[in-house]
Amino acid sequence: MITLFHCVSARSFRPLWTMEELGMRHGTHYELRMLPFPPRVHQREYLSVNPLGTVPAFFDGEVKMTESAAIAQYLVTKYGPSRLAVAPDEPAYGAWLNWLHYGEATLTFPQTLVLRYRHMEPEERRLPQAAEDYQRWFLARLRAIDAALAGTEYLCAGRFTAADMSVGYALMLAEYLELQEQFPPAVRAYWERLKQREGYRRALEAQEHAAGTQGVSTVPAPLAWR
Repeated sequence: MITLFHCVSARSFRPLWTMEELGMRHGTHYELRMLPFPPRVHQREYLSVNPLGTVPAFFDGEVKMTESAAIAQYLVTKYGPSRLAVAPDEPAYGAWLNWLHYGEATLTFPQTLVLRYRHMEPEERRLPQAAEDYQRWFLARLRAIDAALAGTEYLCAGRFTAADMSVGYALMLAEYLELQEQFPPAVRAYWERLKQREGYRRALEAQEHAAGTQGVSTVPAPLAWR
């Protein structure tokens, strides 16, 4: 059985959402091991699983992975065929790979700096100007998504794919940071569509149920600093 180490609504939500979209179910196809956030502080023994102390940590037999977008790509290609993947012989293959990794490298990265230097650091270590700069960086990079959505519901290949989940998680994090009112209109509508998906809703339910039964707070990781 696949095992995913996860904090509520942290980056590890990407592979969780992916598994639910693939029709996998918690307790049947995968095990969800919930951790308090941040686990490197509140559950030090987790460092023996992932020395970085971050989530996700994903195990499928002998396979171990820690990068959320890469895990999503692994899942939709290994456990296919699935329309969540775009094949190398499809015209949108390059765009799919680009958006899949854009979600993490370009969109999530600046938000983690906003989260850290506006909210998580002790008051004396906070950097308001840096947080503001990286917030602007993130919002500016939504322009590419806004352009890609012109006349279509999803980012590439004319259908919902793992790329939408990767970018969708970045929008989820932005909502926790209360940035959604600054989304361009097409991006805001896109995010609302993604939230209506059954796979997304099942992933939310799975993490809440697992957290409750394992004695972990159901407060989303991006809000755990409050």
